[in-house]
Amino acid sequence: MSESVSQHRSQAPTALRCAVITVSDTRTPDTDTGGRLLSEKLESAGQQVIHREIIPDDPQRMRDLVRALAGRDDLDAILLTGGTGISSRDQTFETISALLTKPLPGYGELFRMLSFQEIGAAAMLSRAVGGLIDRTVVLTMPGSPNGVRLAMDKVILPELGHLVREARR
Repeated sequence: MSESVSQHRSQAPTALRCAVITVSDTRTPDTDTGGRLLSEKLESAGQQVIHREIIPDDPQRMRDLVRALAGRDDLDAILLTGGTGISSRDQTFETISALLTKPLPGYGELFRMLSFQEIGAAAMLSRAVGGLIDRTVVLTMPGSPNGVRLAMDKVILPELGHLVREARR
């Protein structure tokens, strides 16, 4: 790891305030395994989940909610799980991509590369996307627990503080 990366990580905030959004037409609080795991991963890493919600895969509802959350001063990151596949109901990629003021193409590329190592060519079906809406970090991931675990353990948790630090500069 380069000195500048380790220096930036050491200066990154450690207690982040996050929103967790599950995008699904079928999940309920009892069956939302992806959203539950995402929240647990954040809290185990010392982060705060200050907003958690399950919404249908409806672009207008998603747009309104994410815009409202991104406008809050007490929120550092918005993490969405679900709706990143290729079925006709999956709208997370298009909706979030249109809202990003600074896309981070490397996030989706890295997620798919790591996913390929686990599931092979089926990784191309994932449309995980991330970036900034102004100064708020927004990252999406599949709704499956395995997809959430991969995104959180290998990509998001190791860099979330660094991402927030850079977004706030």
